[in-house]
Amino acid sequence: MVKKSIIVRELKRKKIVKKFFLKRKEILKNFSKSKTYEEKLLVHSQLQKLPRNSSKVRLRNRCWRTGRGRGFYRDFGLSRNMLREMGHEGLLPGLTKSSW
Repeated sequence: MVKKSIIVRELKRKKIVKKFFLKRKEILKNFSKSKTYEEKLLVHSQLQKLPRNSSKVRLRNRCWRTGRGRGFYRDFGLSRNMLREMGHEGLLPGLTKSSW
């Protein structure tokens, strides 16, 4: 299990990303429309004034069961360890153990 503080931090980031999504999108649209270098600098300074955690890139996919950030499978929302355990128990429909 991941420390509770890491999970809370990730939830906080999700909340901030959601809050600033429209504002960030509008600023980026203005950035792509600006033609001169000076205009781009002005728009970029507006973008830098937003909180760093408002960027979607800073979010990390985590296992919903353990909170593990590495070895994440998007199809199931689980880490590799939990995927294996739950697959052996037959809790994941459509997942079969490979044999050749």
